Amino acid sequence: MSPRPLIIDAGWRIALLGGGLAAAAWALVTSAELGWRVGGGALAAYAAVAVFVMLGIGQHAPHRRFGPANTLTLVRATYVALLTGIIIDEASLSDTGRWLLVGTGAAALLLDGVDGWAARRTGLASRFGARFDMEVDAFLVLVLAALVWRAGQAGVWVLTCGLLRYIFVLAGRAWPVLATPLAPSFRRKAICVAEIIVLLVALAPPVRPVMAELLCLSGLIVLGYSFAADTVQLLTTPRRAAGMST
Repeated sequence: MSPRPLIIDAGWRIALLGGGLAAAAWALVTSAELGWRVGGGALAAYAAVAVFVMLGIGQHAPHRRFGPANTLTLVRATYVALLTGIIIDEASLSDTGRWLLVGTGAAALLLDGVDGWAARRTGLASRFGARFDMEVDAFLVLVLAALVWRAGQAGVWVLTCGLLRYIFVLAGRAWPVLATPLAPSFRRKAICVAEIIVLLVALAPPVRPVMAELLCLSGLIVLGYSFAADTVQLLTTPRRAAGMST
């Protein structure tokens, strides 16, 4: 069971950022000529984030505070939820809108570099925090890939960049060995950051679709290599262990 103070602390932060998201969505709908789907899609995505947090917060125990690191990750998740609403809306993305997405995406990426430091600095690191951070990164890659596609910068295949993570998870359901927890990896984190940068660059208005597709394809190849390396590691490590025991 999660400590009651932890649940309360997480709950009011979720409610506060949810209110901020609703206000931001309303501002976009009234001032940017976007449809109601922006608000509906954003709030639906945020509700899924909130459920994920409340179901997994027990892994943050014995800490009794949600902490600044998880709060920063929740801010990034709120931003990604807003992007989800923008994807669902039928309005086309203007050059100004795309620049705004690139700028805010870069800011979200910078926050990603701060939350881990904040967790260690405050002594509030946990399995939940690490998992929350990873899932928000994966969500961001998928949403950015969808924005690149929606902007006409690449074909629908670019969604594979964001779907690889979820394909890997589903594969772990079919083959439990692939669901074995992996040790932290600098290679994995660096490639994830590089993929986000590639998608942001591909979304920028000056980048022509041909160049954007080449960038996204290069990012997909590197990302595929990372998942392939993890797969090989998980499939071969048990065999090594068995060989050592005999």
